[in-house]
Amino acid sequence: MNDHLLTQSLQGKTAWVTGSSRGIGRVIADHLASLGARVAIHGTSAHSTRAFNEADSLDAVAQEIAQKYNRDIIAVAGDLANDSIVQALTAQIQQSLGPIDILVNCAGGDIGAQGTMGSNAGKPLANDAIFIDLADIKSVLDRNLMTCILCCRAVAPAMMERKAGWIVNIGSVGGTVGRAHGVIYGTAKAAVHHYSRGLAAQLRPYNVYVNVVAPGSTMTPRFLASRTIDESQRTAQNTLERYGHSIEIARAVEFFVTPASSYVTGQVLRVDGGSQLWPA
Repeated sequence: MNDHLLTQSLQGKTAWVTGSSRGIGRVIADHLASLGARVAIHGTSAHSTRAFNEADSLDAVAQEIAQKYNRDIIAVAGDLANDSIVQALTAQIQQSLGPIDILVNCAGGDIGAQGTMGSNAGKPLANDAIFIDLADIKSVLDRNLMTCILCCRAVAPAMMERKAGWIVNIGSVGGTVGRAHGVIYGTAKAAVHHYSRGLAAQLRPYNVYVNVVAPGSTMTPRFLASRTIDESQRTAQNTLERYGHSIEIARAVEFFVTPASSYVTGQVLRVDGGSQLWPA
């Protein structure tokens, strides 16, 4: 039996999932809709879905989810590193779907200035701590950290007024360990983790929850296009020694936006099959 037939725990709630035109974000949006939520789907552009052939358009994704679960689903597009755009999209969502109860910041990725259509699915060409191009540094920090901060700044005040709300920021296990490759991405995600802790402390008196889901290696079309794939990790079954699936990330988000986590805030939950077993 499908999950959405088992529970409607988010009935009447409005969720905005940034970066949900494709990949993990799209699966999170679909899963929240299956639980009863009205959902705003977001992409950088109306056709960012085409980068890895996941859909023809942002509107097509919204229509598919709306028909699948008979939910109110809208599509919004824009660069979330631009505060004026964030404010405009927030107002658009509130006007169309009502107050935003749930914010999931999934926009991001180890994507440099060349964009997703560049080599290695957009990874910076010199993806290290020293030789990475300045434009790539700005791109990675903007995509991962600034989008998160600006969206939280736009949405949290109304949650504080209502004394109710749930924010889940998508971090990464890359932000919990030092390594020579992907340093700026790891830096951005580590900053997301710490920003979330500080935000949780500030919002605690207002009954607004802030937590982080930090995925490990998770199979999405971009993941498969951006690196050398270990086929044994891709096809493994009945073991935790494998790549993760987007729905496993979505179920962790579900935990943080339902009563199951009623006494949990300010936490970073690694969803990585146990690939990291040291303190967060």
